[in-house]
Amino acid sequence: MKVKDVASTDVIHVTVPGSREDALRIMKKEDVSVVPVIKNDTNKLVGILTRSDMITNPDEEQIAMLMTRDLITAKMDDDLKTVAEKMVENNIRRIPVVDDNDELVGIVTSFDIVALAIADMGIKEPVEDYMIKTIPATWDETPLNVAFEVMKFFGLKSVIGLNSNNRMTGILTETDFIAESEIISERTEHSSSVGTEGDKWSWDSTSVLYIEKNHLKFTDKVFKDVAIKDVVTANTKTKVSVCAEKMRSLDVEQLPVLGIEGELVGLVRASDLIKTLL
Repeated sequence: MKVKDVASTDVIHVTVPGSREDALRIMKKEDVSVVPVIKNDTNKLVGILTRSDMITNPDEEQIAMLMTRDLITAKMDDDLKTVAEKMVENNIRRIPVVDDNDELVGIVTSFDIVALAIADMGIKEPVEDYMIKTIPATWDETPLNVAFEVMKFFGLKSVIGLNSNNRMTGILTETDFIAESEIISERTEHSSSVGTEGDKWSWDSTSVLYIEKNHLKFTDKVFKDVAIKDVVTANTKTKVSVCAEKMRSLDVEQLPVLGIEGELVGLVRASDLIKTLL
């Protein structure tokens, strides 16, 4: 299969010059977490912007300073295996598709490959061969700000909640965290005394520096207050294509994996399943 068989050509994008507020408004309206960036009045691709970029750089307002400029792209006639290799090697989930003039013509995601290719390929290997076992998990009474830091520590886009009996109770994604937060500005004062030249009886002068910094502030809720509780799962022996079909039907990019006794043993993501093509 080729990229053109699975890529979306109706691409949600933002332009430069533009602001964080512009990008967040478009992402929220279209329910997307990544947008290609094109130059104003053209269709030339100049960058890609993720919600993670904005979360990790709360002080930056301009899209041009937030976006990633070192682009990995694909062409419509590229083989899906080639694109899957690029995604795996660079640990990314979305690749813009451009024409010979570097103009944006589409986007292909790991979910597209899973939903439109792998789900129909009848791959019988068990998901335990592809799932990750280092699971981003936290107690379901954990405050949201702490749960968010757990997710960031693992470098993933979701975190799973566990109760006091070590059983899964829900899942939160990066999108869910953003819905429960806001960017706020905080001003701090730093002062230092500087002695003037002269004898010991000289007056000291005081230098005051005001620093204004933005940061992400969460509501006072805990994990279980906002978690998605009706979580569809896979087990270790679920076949890859069956798991891909579940993702397609639910429109989700990850499924928790349970063991024989219902214990949490792993997490399988669309970005893991595309490895079956390699």
